[in-house]
Amino acid sequence: MTTHDIPATDPVAHLVRRRPDAPVFFFRPDRLAETARRFRAEFPGQVTYAVKANPAPEILETLASAGIAAFDVASPEEMARVRAAAPGAVLHYNNPVRSGDEIAAGRARGVASWSVDRASELDKLSALAPGTEVSVRLRLPVAGAVYDFGAKFGADPDVAAELLRQVAARGLTPSMTFHPGTQCTDGAAWARYIHAAADVAARACVPLARLNVGGGFPSHRDADAPDLARIFDAIGSAARTAFDAPPTLLCEPGRAMVAEAVTLCLRVKATGAEAITLNDGVYGALGEWRDLPPAARIRVVSPDGAARRGDPVRRVVFGPTCDSLDRLPDALPLPGDVAEGDYVLIPGMGAYGAALVTGFNGYGARDVVTLGAAE
Repeated sequence: MTTHDIPATDPVAHLVRRRPDAPVFFFRPDRLAETARRFRAEFPGQVTYAVKANPAPEILETLASAGIAAFDVASPEEMARVRAAAPGAVLHYNNPVRSGDEIAAGRARGVASWSVDRASELDKLSALAPGTEVSVRLRLPVAGAVYDFGAKFGADPDVAAELLRQVAARGLTPSMTFHPGTQCTDGAAWARYIHAAADVAARACVPLARLNVGGGFPSHRDADAPDLARIFDAIGSAARTAFDAPPTLLCEPGRAMVAEAVTLCLRVKATGAEAITLNDGVYGALGEWRDLPPAARIRVVSPDGAARRGDPVRRVVFGPTCDSLDRLPDALPLPGDVAEGDYVLIPGMGAYGAALVTGFNGYGARDVVTLGAAE
């Protein structure tokens, strides 16, 4: 990606001056650092960052500078990115399914913590040094998220209990982990998982070194900002209630950590009464919008920076590629006076925007503009 630094805090100043025809990510490092500090101050335990949400160097470097010392990695490539940005960081490899070569890469890069959700994957970790942390990943039929990660990963409680026994029997450090699902807004989902983890550990007669409550923390996609403090309180309260001696808690936010640090700017290529074409779409930075509801807080400005204020009109949104599938599943309410050449500014796009860009047909948001700190 191409990166630029500008002193202004408002993307519109850059748009008016440069008139970019390609998509732009506007990055606010001060906002990212502020979010990291909030997680570290308010979450009742240790905080890591899920690299999958956005592995860009500027993201990892900013988080490391803000005090995030551990990173959840899912592949050797993510390990390499973290080591380049923060050489001394702690690596947690919580993707529970790995090849032999991936395990070797993790050991070579000093992975400190691993996870498993089946006996065959635990067998693959036989060469780990005694005392290495291995977390058993639990799954439950818990509602409250936009989509549930339990369909792919996690062990049912009976299997999880047996895995915990095996981890302890092999001389490894037993912990547990779970993930309530994407954009989870209900602290009760974490509470149910925490109580279930306590029950699994008790039935296995294995004390937990740590309990990783995963990610899933919601970002600000709707009109109202999510109440993270309420979720943190629910997590802390559940841990104190569920365990006689609560293990150290750990979380691995991705979306909620990085989303608000980036605003995506797209340009209008063409307009019509019922549809609009933008210069990026589902093969690019809007890829996740196929599965999540569209974000709110969208604003549109003209090339000279004037806000479009026409009454909202719902339009089908197409991306720029030659594929007819390149369209958002839901129509977007955009100002009725939107015109070709205008800019569409979408806040909260730091998570999974840049990470999902494919480059199909030669399109895709690659340009990053780093904005100055707010005064």
